[in-house]
Amino acid sequence: MPGRTTTSGRELATATIEESSMSKVAAKGVSKLLTLVTPWVVGVFGFGLAAALHFILYSPEAIGAWSSVVTVCVIVLTGVTYGTSHARGPWGKTHTTASTFLAGAWTVAVVNLGPWHPVLWRLGVLGGITMALSWNIRSVIRMKGWDDPGTVTDPLSFLFGQGAQRAGMKEIEARTVKATAHKVEGEVQLDHGRHIADDLQKKVAYIESGIPLPPGSITTTIDPDDASKAKLTISDPRVMKHPIIWPGPSRPGLSIADPIRLGLWQDLDEIEYVIVGHHLQVMGQTGSGKSIGGAWNFLAEVVTRYDVAVFAGDITKGDQTLGPMREALHRFETSKAGVKAMLADLQAQIKPRTNYLAGKGLQKWVKGCGLTYWIVWLEEFPDIFDALTDAEQDKFLSMLKAIRSAGGTIVMSLQRSDYSQMPTIARGQLAKMCFGVDSPADASFGLSERQQDAGARPELWTNAQPGMAYLDAPSIPDARIAMPLRTFAWGINAAGTFDDEAANTAMREHAARWPAAGKKVDPTTARLSVLAGGAHPRATWPVELEEPHQADPDAEQADDDDEEEDVRNVAAEYLATDDPDPDIIGDLDDAIPDLPDGQPPLTFAPPEQNMTPQQRGQALLERLQELWDDGARDFSSGDLKPLWESTDISRSWCQKQLKRLVEAGVLGGYDDEAQRYLMPDRPEIEQEAA
Repeated sequence: MPGRTTTSGRELATATIEESSMSKVAAKGVSKLLTLVTPWVVGVFGFGLAAALHFILYSPEAIGAWSSVVTVCVIVLTGVTYGTSHARGPWGKTHTTASTFLAGAWTVAVVNLGPWHPVLWRLGVLGGITMALSWNIRSVIRMKGWDDPGTVTDPLSFLFGQGAQRAGMKEIEARTVKATAHKVEGEVQLDHGRHIADDLQKKVAYIESGIPLPPGSITTTIDPDDASKAKLTISDPRVMKHPIIWPGPSRPGLSIADPIRLGLWQDLDEIEYVIVGHHLQVMGQTGSGKSIGGAWNFLAEVVTRYDVAVFAGDITKGDQTLGPMREALHRFETSKAGVKAMLADLQAQIKPRTNYLAGKGLQKWVKGCGLTYWIVWLEEFPDIFDALTDAEQDKFLSMLKAIRSAGGTIVMSLQRSDYSQMPTIARGQLAKMCFGVDSPADASFGLSERQQDAGARPELWTNAQPGMAYLDAPSIPDARIAMPLRTFAWGINAAGTFDDEAANTAMREHAARWPAAGKKVDPTTARLSVLAGGAHPRATWPVELEEPHQADPDAEQADDDDEEEDVRNVAAEYLATDDPDPDIIGDLDDAIPDLPDGQPPLTFAPPEQNMTPQQRGQALLERLQELWDDGARDFSSGDLKPLWESTDISRSWCQKQLKRLVEAGVLGGYDDEAQRYLMPDRPEIEQEAA
């Protein structure tokens, strides 16, 4: 019985599927039949309509006027037909327009002479049959797909429609908005209520495959005015595979508030980027071109502007990256002490600048305000940030928020902007320029959320195409944040490949043509500038700025020590206070009453411990072992909160030590997605290592 029941169920399912399939076939056949029958039905209806108009409108004294009215109606309908058939090919537009005009002209004649006029009714039958057959022929050709190459005057509409259909998005239409020699810009109408621009962005790779086009050819963005539409650009990514020689500065002698040119977009339009008013992160793996393609092209443009000064630091590679342009920089530090001093000097000059701007009624730096704009370029930023003490790191983060209003931009260049390399509070305030990276996980740290949603994929380049990048920053159009760009190369040999020696020579010559010593600067810029050779520029701009308070370094250090001591001993202050209520007297033998129900016993924070570095390390290890013994196999920095609540261990110190433990193999690594440290084994440190 069970077997029979199963067989019966299978037969029923098979019959249902066959019935459903037959229904679909029948429906499709009926649809095709209706398409072929429609012109004949319209012809019969048109004959009847013309006859009805004759009997309604005809009278010997008014037929002339009514004929004129009908003629005007025919002309209007013909014009509407022509206008609405703009997406058709030349033949389709001619056919639809001629059909309307000829049918209308015959109707005017019938209104005047009647439907049974010996010439008109024969002409109507013969012309109607001819017209219906012509529409049937067009319908059959369209059904068979024989006219695809010939019926489309808009290549984007045809190609994109074919690719989208193969990618599973059938109900969308594309049309060309602008076409040039290197790109096609278009507009996509999505299926109302079913698709949005995000859906299209997720399907771009499949549409490229369905057309087919090279990967990365299509860039899409949302339409800010219509959620049912999207904007797209099609260009050829293969044109970016070869180095593009630097053509020279784009706007020498103009203001830093004017756009700078870093290279070319994939559609070969020039990149126009205004760097004023925000900070920037430049990220890419080793060999991706972030130093030469990024730093050199940025700074080569910047130093040609009259109202900007560059302060740079690189304690990792020294003179290798920025050394060739030293003559054009107002200050370049390559030692830890030098970079620390430069950042401290910058911090000291911010308040005089903001006070000056406030006195002029300005909330931020503007072109012509009287101050020199600052570009602070920090190459290999993680090494610089690690070299700062906790207090200096806090001051740097404070400066990051204040310097923008004072007229400055900080650019931080690094290889991977994860939590261990870049403070998260800083990363959230930065525009993003991302060169080639090793993996999608790395790309997530170098791209903005908008770029990731739009399908930017720098991991496709790795370091095989140096100079390729994405850029999302103010002044960059939304349509380009996910479009690849290529920065200029500074030296290309006869074989068309990058020549390092020629590039260095070209950069030194460029820096010599635009020396920092030849610029006029404001007093705040002059105070902290150290030109090539150790000279200091003279303040030549007629601005009145207050002198920053020059504190005695020894006294300042003493104040810091006193403040730190006050903080460390804050618990001791409360342990040595006078008796707040001397009337209450207790004895050792007095009974201790129970606390009323519902009132928990009072607890007090223990005094903060002053620890040696060895004691701090031991406390951290014991806390990790405690977590392991309690069953934890991963943890977040928040799980270490008891350490900085009860000891002098700081959160930043813990972060540095955890990074060292990961590198030493004591911890199993860090899960970027979950943002947790891994502990596959119980943390142990050999006595020799300790």
